Amino acid sequence: MIARLKGILERRSTDWLILDVGGVGYHVFASSRTLSALPAHGGEIALEIETHVREDHIHLYGFATLAERDWFRLLTSVQGVGAKVGLAILSSLTPDQLTNAVAAADKGMIARANGVGPKLAARIATELKDKVGTIAQPTSYAAPNQGNATVQPIDPVVSATEGAGDPPAMQLRDDAVSALVNLGFARSDAYGCVAEILLHDAPPPPLPALIKTALQRLNHQSGGRHG
Repeated sequence: MIARLKGILERRSTDWLILDVGGVGYHVFASSRTLSALPAHGGEIALEIETHVREDHIHLYGFATLAERDWFRLLTSVQGVGAKVGLAILSSLTPDQLTNAVAAADKGMIARANGVGPKLAARIATELKDKVGTIAQPTSYAAPNQGNATVQPIDPVVSATEGAGDPPAMQLRDDAVSALVNLGFARSDAYGCVAEILLHDAPPPPLPALIKTALQRLNHQSGGRHG
């Protein structure tokens, strides 16, 4: 199986690219997010690859980050989500937006993608809620003509709010979840609550305020059992 390809970007279209690796051109399908993050034609790139082998074809799907590839794998494990729909979702939402949307059971946000109706969005949120912790953190891809230098992948954000996509914001989310788990809440409940707050509050609140708001909501949901 092909897991990663590094070569020269020969050409691209709206949902695919041709990657020249040692004189061999690989046809790779990709999300619009990955495609928009690539350099100009002739630039050197590296892509994480998911290989699908079927009786009548072998398709390669390329991703700028491990997080995007991991989400593609999870999405296509859901009944009704094929490769085309998986790429459409990843074109509409960043991996961290998708993580927060699934954790918060925000079906409306998931349904923004082409080909995803309310029922399918609900199925994705339900089936993948307990699996969001398996997603890799966003990594970088090779920059054009700079050897081993790297650049950050496009738009690695934590929520739907502009300006929230930096490492401190992701740390804010993780710190809040950790604090709530230490207070006795289930990690999945804490993650979902914090994710929902970050999805709808702009800019993200300071850590103490985030924990306080999440604590109030979780206590309300649990009938005050965590007092």
